[in-house]
Order: sequence, then C-alpha cells, then structure tokens
Amino acid sequence: MAETPLLTLTGITKRFPGVVANRDINLAIQRGEIHAIVGENGAGKSTLMRIIAGLYQPDEGQIILDGRRIQMRGPRDAARLGIGMVHQHFMLIPRFTVAENIVLGEEHARGGIFSPREAEARIRELAAQYQFELDPTELVENLSVGAQQRVELLKVLYRGASIIILDEPTAVLVPHEVEELFANLQSLRQAGKTIIFISHKLDEVLEIADRITVLRAGRVIGTVPASQATKEQLAEMMVGRPVLFHLEKPPVKLGGPPIGVLEVRDLTVLGAHRREAVSGVSFVVRQCEILGVAGVEGNGQTELVEGIMGLRPVARGKVILLGRDITGRPPSTIRNSGVAFIPEDRQRQGLVLPMSVWENAMLGYHRATEYRRGVFYDLGRIKDRVRSLIRTYDVRTPDINGRVETLSGGNQQKLILAKEMSSSPTAIVASQPTRGLDVGATEFVWQRLLAARAEGLAILLVSADLEEVLALSDRVIVMYRGQIVTEFVPGTLPATTIGEYMLGIRRDTPAPVGGEKA
Repeated sequence: MAETPLLTLTGITKRFPGVVANRDINLAIQRGEIHAIVGENGAGKSTLMRIIAGLYQPDEGQIILDGRRIQMRGPRDAARLGIGMVHQHFMLIPRFTVAENIVLGEEHARGGIFSPREAEARIRELAAQYQFELDPTELVENLSVGAQQRVELLKVLYRGASIIILDEPTAVLVPHEVEELFANLQSLRQAGKTIIFISHKLDEVLEIADRITVLRAGRVIGTVPASQATKEQLAEMMVGRPVLFHLEKPPVKLGGPPIGVLEVRDLTVLGAHRREAVSGVSFVVRQCEILGVAGVEGNGQTELVEGIMGLRPVARGKVILLGRDITGRPPSTIRNSGVAFIPEDRQRQGLVLPMSVWENAMLGYHRATEYRRGVFYDLGRIKDRVRSLIRTYDVRTPDINGRVETLSGGNQQKLILAKEMSSSPTAIVASQPTRGLDVGATEFVWQRLLAARAEGLAILLVSADLEEVLALSDRVIVMYRGQIVTEFVPGTLPATTIGEYMLGIRRDTPAPVGGEKA
C-alpha cells in the first residue's frame, strides 16, 4: 500500500435537524486497500459514505483526494473524480438488460448516435477483466441477487470508478454468493481499485478487509488492522459493551404434549406470471417452538409468508390457527386472531415512513376502543403507551412525534417488534427479522424471539441467514423451488449437507422430525 493516503477525511461533521450524524470524523483510506467501516445502526456510516459519494455535503471539514482538496456538489462530481457507490438496495430496472442498466444515463454517443453493440462489447470486456460472469443481453429480472449485485459493480466500473463504496453488500446474499463477491473484490483490489466496505457482519469484515474503522454515535472509535482484530473486540468497540454471539436456548418444559398452534396444510401460492411459487407445503408450528425456514432467497419463502398472512391469494390448501381456518382472511383479521407479523421489508410492509413514530406504533391498533374518547383519539393515552413501548424495546428516538424515516434501520425494526409483540399474540411470523441490523440490534431481536418462545408462543422464522436459523430454531425445514426438500433438527446435519439441500443438489421427503420437547 502507498504511504500517502489516497483519500483523507479531516474534521468531517454533518448535522441534521435534532441530530449530529457525523462529528469530527478523521479517516484515511490507502490506495489499493479494502477498508471496512463498521458500527451500530445510526452510528453515521451511511451518512459518511454519502458524503464521500457526493450525495451529501459536509457542514464542516475537508476531503482530500490524491493530495488535492475536493468539493462535490453531487454524485456526478464524485463520478468524475472516480468515486462510485453501490447501494444496499439495488437501483436496477428489472425489464432492462444488463447492458441497458449499466449504460443508463451514461450513453456515450459517436456522431450523435449511441451504439448498443459498442456498449455491450465494452461491458463484456470489463466483465472478463474482473472475472464477472454476466451476459450483457440478459434481462435483469432473470438474474440471481448475486448477479444483480455484479451488475451494480459493473455500473460504477463502466463509469471509471477507482474508489468503490459498497453499502451492506452481503445483506441479501447466501453463502456461495458471498464467496463469489469476495473473489470479485479481490480481483478489483489486485487491479488497483480501492474499496470501502460497509457491513454489520463481522466475520465477513475480518475475512475480506485489510483495515477496519469503527464508528459509534457519529465518531471514530478507532482503526485496526483486520489481522490483529477479533469479532468480540470489534463488537465491543461498536456497542460499548460486550456482545453475546451465542444465546442460550434452554429446553422448554410443558405440562403435556406440545399443542400445534399454526398449521399449514398442502399450501399452494402463486407468484409472478401466475406460476406456483409455493407447491403443496405442509408443516405445523407448535407452542414453545421456533420452526426455521432455510433456503436460498427466491425459492418461495416470500410467497409462503404472504400467503399465510393474507397478503397474497392462496391457490390451494389451508392455514389453520388453533383449529380455526384463517386461509385468505384479510391481514388485519389474521393479526387480530393472534398472529404477529415481522415483515421482510420493514420500510415497505412494516412502516409508513412519512408518518410519526407514535402513529406507526399504533398502526393496526388505532381502532381499539381503549384509545378513543367517543369519535376522537385519546392522544394522551396513546402517547403514554408508545413511550412505554419505546422504553421496553429500547427504540432510540429523540421525539415520538418525529417521522419514523429518520430512525436507523435497527430502531425501525425494534419499533415493529414493539408494536407486534405487545399485542399478546399466540404465534409470530418473523421474516428476515435481522436483515441489515448491527450486532447489538441482532442480539436484541434474538433475545426477544427466544423470550417469546419461552412464554409459549409458536414462531415461524424465515431467514436467508443460515447461521441465524440454526442458532434459534428447534426444527428447520429447507425450501427449494417452492417445496420442502428436507426437515432436520439443528446440530444433526453438517453445513455442507444443508447447503446441498438449499441448492437442490440433494432432496428427500422427510418424516416429521422431533417428538415432544423435554
């Protein structure tokens, strides 16, 4: 690495109404390194990266690129300086081809005429140079999540980026896609690119990064070489206290046989183009049990959850809650029947972002008579309840009247947990409950789910994070192409075998696993 940093940030401060997102940030990025930035949700990582990418301008401080002070008024300025950013939520048009997505907004014309063939040839050349397996003529909607991410990387490379910012790049990837991404990043590094890698996944950070900078509450806590750091050390720097990575899951003692709470019988749910996304799936979730659903994303997990919760029509089969058929009922009826719901996309399905924190906390319960005075809401009682929930679930917000979109992802998720788990449910459907959360927020969500299990609830846990599924579940089913291909108890199958089931290499018709719980 060069001794003189390629990119230096000095005294960077960024304020928003009511909060200082970055406070006196000093950071040096070396040429040709993979530099990881870690921190809790709300630590200021995304704000800092948006400053580097030209999306925000700092209130104080300076940015020095290759020995020269720079000022950026927008992302186009950053792109001209060789800085590109791949966002956590992809910015692709599904019905466009790979090439069309890459050149969109950057169509370079010769003699006033754009040449798709020349663009495709350039993209093929870039893909080969960095060992990306992509066909420029393929529609993006036909690509896996990992391949879509490679499209995003090629977009910034096509624009000439030498500094690439990756915001939570592995949040939606399965293990083999993470391996492919890391191989791609090593190729980029060897080609002289500089990579800034933002992530919550400390094992991955330690594997891929050269150096790691930790942010907490908008400040730099320290920068350490990855070779000298540990997961526990980084977590404590991030949170300010030791973090438990392995929570105790004690056996639950029942007075009699376990009761089946949530049952799915021969369920078939249609997906895109009216094709079967879920085909004849059956299982039972019992009281005091977490049933995990593992699988590569896109194998029917989303449609399964939406079918259970009444968000998508059921073609065949039934959903039974404590002996009562709730198939196809409106979502509000299903929730009022006792099924709490933690959706996979908290911003689209769990919250209304322009609304306030207290309004979001009451969504779904706003018709309850206990919070009304005649035709009017009893705002005093409502806000007292919301303040109590916020204290109990450690939702960090300066003001319950503030818009919920100003909260970090972790605090948004805690608010959803507070709303759903305070409703005295009998079952919980939790879909990707820790996606995009830091180690502290993940620990909190895990503790809440295990506490609900101990209280007698039946929990259906759907997660693309295999480590999470194995850590929390009493039983696990694996889905592949809309079907259950195996069922097992955690600890009875090696990870390689589980991976073979997830990829469809191996499949069976399992007999029910596990009897009565001790």
